[in-house]
This record gives sequence, C-alpha cells and structure tokens, in this order.
Amino acid sequence: MLPATFKLCAATSYRHLRNVTGLRRQAAVALGQELSKLSCRGAAPGAWIHQVRRRSSLLGSRLEEKPLSEVEMSYIKQGEEALQKSLSILSDRDGWKTETSVDNGDKVLSKVLPDVGKVFRLEVVVEQPLDAVYSELVDRMEQMGDWNPSVQEIKILQKIGKDTMITHEKAAAAAGNIVGPRDFVSVRCSKRRGSTCVLAGMATKFGAMPEQKGFIRAENGPTCMILRPVSGNPSQTKLTWLLSIDLKGWLPKTIINQVLSQTQVDFANHLRERLAQTVGT
Repeated sequence: MLPATFKLCAATSYRHLRNVTGLRRQAAVALGQELSKLSCRGAAPGAWIHQVRRRSSLLGSRLEEKPLSEVEMSYIKQGEEALQKSLSILSDRDGWKTETSVDNGDKVLSKVLPDVGKVFRLEVVVEQPLDAVYSELVDRMEQMGDWNPSVQEIKILQKIGKDTMITHEKAAAAAGNIVGPRDFVSVRCSKRRGSTCVLAGMATKFGAMPEQKGFIRAENGPTCMILRPVSGNPSQTKLTWLLSIDLKGWLPKTIINQVLSQTQVDFANHLRERLAQTVGT
C-alpha cells in the first residue's frame, strides 16, 4: 500500500490543481485524476514519483504551446505557397538557358515565366556534408553578413512555429553602385524531410518594418534553396538555388541579369570559404 504521506500529497495536489483555469485546469485535473488512481491502486512510491514526473513533463510541454493568431497563420500559408511554387518551377526542366558556367562545375541557368518573370537557377556541389551547410544557412542565418559581401545584414523579426520566420535583409550596392542598396522583408519556410532540405521564401508585409531610409524596398519570390547529399558521397552537398527578384526602380534588364547571375556564383564561392573556416572548428 502507498504510505499515508504519499496519499496526502496526491490528494492535496489534486485539490490545488483543480483551481487552475482554462486549458491549464483541464490538463491539471487530468493529471490529478491519474495520481489519485495510482494512490487507490496502492502503487509503489517509486512508480508514483515516476508518473508525477512524466505527467508533469507532458503537462508542461502542452501548456507551452500557444495557439497561433490569424496573422501568424497567414504567414505560414505564405511560406508554404512559396515552397510549393518554387518546387513546381524547379521540377519543370524545360526551357532553361545557361547564363553562366564556371570551370569548377557551378552553373547558373535562367528562364522566363509568364506569371513571375525571369528566374535564375544556381546548381553547385559543396565539399561539406548537408548538416554543415544547413546549419550555416538556417541556424546561423543572421551571421550571413559576416561572410557574404552582397548582404549587409539579416535580422529575424519574428519566428512563427518551428518552420516559419519573418526576416529583414539589407543588400549592399552592386555593379559599381549602378544598383543601389536594396532591402527585403520576407517570410521564410524551412522544411527538412529525410535527406532533403528545402528553404523557401517570398516577399511579405510586416508592419513593424516599414521602408527604410536609403534603401529601395525590393521584393523576392518565390525563391528557394534545396540541399541534398551527393549520391554515393554524403560528405558533399548539392545545392540548388532558385532566385526570383524584383529589384524595383529603373534598371536595364541586361544589368539586372548580369548582377543576379553573378550574385549567385559569388554566393557559392563565399559559402565554400565560410564552411572551410567554420566546419570542424
């Protein structure tokens, strides 16, 4: 039989927990009922304590979850739409033309889509495992300005759930200042399924980040990066980057095409240098 002190503790805990309101009350009462059942069955003290810890842990994890607002749900929907549209564009292999081809195998392709405009597709192989590349691009996203000269700064404005975030990015001037500084407010969605990672995004509105002085508010999307281990060599990662940007302002198309394709090639080189410095340190 359970000692009297444990029975008293169970009864007292149950009465206390019933005073909690709302969702907390429902979960707490369920916990109290389970503990009372244990005391009636005469469970051993060790089993009782184990159940307290396990049930309390479950209760705590559930109470930490809070319902998302309609605005937050709309951001999640935008991220999912960017992901699906990006994958649809990349899955169509027809109509792509080579913009840039590098001796190391890096290449940039492009094509024009009726509802999007001109999109660019970077395909490279990075001599690092997928986890290292993913960590640099997602977990350490805000450090990108430290190693990518095209980026002045990236800030995460808000995280929504486990897969979605709102970001603000300041891009440096390019092409000898012909293309002035731009900034972007984007919703980003990251999905990891098995050995494939997809990082997608598109332009969005965020009231806390109005247009910034000295920057033209450009728009991107749909855009995404896909990371996969190279078949037969998991120490290498294939990176495919779909880039779609409206830089706004008046710029010749020839300049835009040159800047965007070169930006992708430079990104691959800077990423390799960064990973060579950080992996294993």
